[in-house]
Amino acid sequence: MTQRSARRLDGIGTTIFTEMSALAARTGAVNLGQGFPDRDGPPEVIARAVTALQSGANQYAPGPGIPALRQAIARHQQRHYGIELDPGRQVVVTTGCTEGIAAALLGLVDPGDEVVVLEPYYDSYTAMITFAGGVRRPVTLRAPDFRLDPDALRAAVSPRTKLILLNSPHNPTGTVLTRAELESVAAVAVEHDLVVVTDEVYEHLVFDDHQHVPLATLPGMAERTLTLSSAGKSYSFTGWKVGWATGPAPLVGALLAAKQWLTFTSGAPLQPAVATALDEHADYPADLARSLQERRDRLVAGLGEAGLTPYVPQGTYFATTDISHLGWASSRDFCWALPERAGVVAVPLEVFYDDPDAPGAGRQLVRWAFCKEVEVIDEALHRLAGADLSA
Repeated sequence: MTQRSARRLDGIGTTIFTEMSALAARTGAVNLGQGFPDRDGPPEVIARAVTALQSGANQYAPGPGIPALRQAIARHQQRHYGIELDPGRQVVVTTGCTEGIAAALLGLVDPGDEVVVLEPYYDSYTAMITFAGGVRRPVTLRAPDFRLDPDALRAAVSPRTKLILLNSPHNPTGTVLTRAELESVAAVAVEHDLVVVTDEVYEHLVFDDHQHVPLATLPGMAERTLTLSSAGKSYSFTGWKVGWATGPAPLVGALLAAKQWLTFTSGAPLQPAVATALDEHADYPADLARSLQERRDRLVAGLGEAGLTPYVPQGTYFATTDISHLGWASSRDFCWALPERAGVVAVPLEVFYDDPDAPGAGRQLVRWAFCKEVEVIDEALHRLAGADLSA
């Protein structure tokens, strides 16, 4: 039979998160693969959603989002970063940050435009660059330090480059870009008159003495930066899929022009609840970060004791280990064997690279989630410690 799927789907396949969560469910393994927490966010925020459901907020919300939430997002940006926004023109509510990425790329990238993106990358980036007809130009954060090389960034830019897609705090490596690294991004963007789309969903989940610096706060960047974030990670409501985009009106407008043909609007009864979270529970993300740091330390220590080689992340939900000493051909082979070997699921980093065999790339790297309850982490570590992890 003639192939029915569009050619734009060639090579994209099923997201690794679907694959590994299905593997965990099928085998009964502890799921340290997909990044969702075991505990919900503030109960008062959930109660606000219930009230909205019961009081009639069940029809279409305005396409850009309800005014109360757009205003709360603007206050959030001002309170945390000193960024002043017009909520009527510079803020749009999205169906999670994933839709924000899709709408930004569809609204800003023409076929043939080059998009510079940090590698390893969240897999929706590559799918949506492809859907938009763009050309991916990766800049690799190489193990073991996972730092941004300004020379590599500059070398990735050509006359056809339209946009830089940035992610910090960075999934999957846990790197938090420093101000100096961000200044190198800003210098390239200004010199070449590029738009920058920044995925900052882990903005509040940073550890130790590291600090998240929004790119839009650097000189020359407010007018060319489209910032994306979400309540999912900061407030432990990943299933609500309520995110936002902020920035200059022309960039926000381009995103909205594409978003209207995707979901048009996002969960109406959840939007008042997210506004409540941002305005009335502003301290929750900092408390969550402290708890996550403790769980990070617990996981990293246990992975080391289990014979793995961990890198300590500076932010996000995830820690990375190097398995090259265990004799596996690839991290994918290791991760597919792990449920039978140890009753645990993790994610192979090699799927987030164009060339996982390049020096410092991801053929032998594995990502583990620590956004789980302590008891879940301990059970996973107990299983790993008692397993033969060598090939």
